[in-house]
Amino acid sequence: MKTVFVTVGTTRFDELIETVTCSEAAKALKARGYKRLLLQIGRGSFVPDADSCPELKLEVFRFKDSIAEDMKQADLVISHAGAGSCLEALGAGKPLLVVVNDKLMDNHQLELARQLHTDHHLLYCTCSSLTETLKTMDLSVLQPFPPGQPKTFANFLDKVVGLK
Repeated sequence: MKTVFVTVGTTRFDELIETVTCSEAAKALKARGYKRLLLQIGRGSFVPDADSCPELKLEVFRFKDSIAEDMKQADLVISHAGAGSCLEALGAGKPLLVVVNDKLMDNHQLELARQLHTDHHLLYCTCSSLTETLKTMDLSVLQPFPPGQPKTFANFLDKVVGLK
């Protein structure tokens, strides 16, 4: 079953969960052949029920010891722009759509998403443009992130946040 896995990591990002489960976003996913939507909602207070997204089979959880298997089984990962979540999805070799939380102060997430997008490793958007991005995204333009180079990623992060 073609699956989208959505993760917010350990954060609270209710706006992403609300947006990805809205009728328009669900229809856009269904139109692309996705049938299952697996949500990791972290510390969020918004918990969608199965009826909120009738176009897709909806499953929700807060935390697991590891989400590696969920990412491995996903056909698309939609994630907040946390470095750990991005690295895990890119390391799993999955198409990645990052949703930047533009409400955060000192938004380093945007810088990270923008650079990884420039390097063709992911697509990114905000909650306000998520549905349109789901309708128009071209995952074929994405290139794999070089595996097994955590030092390269750490150096990249240092550069993005201005430590180098």
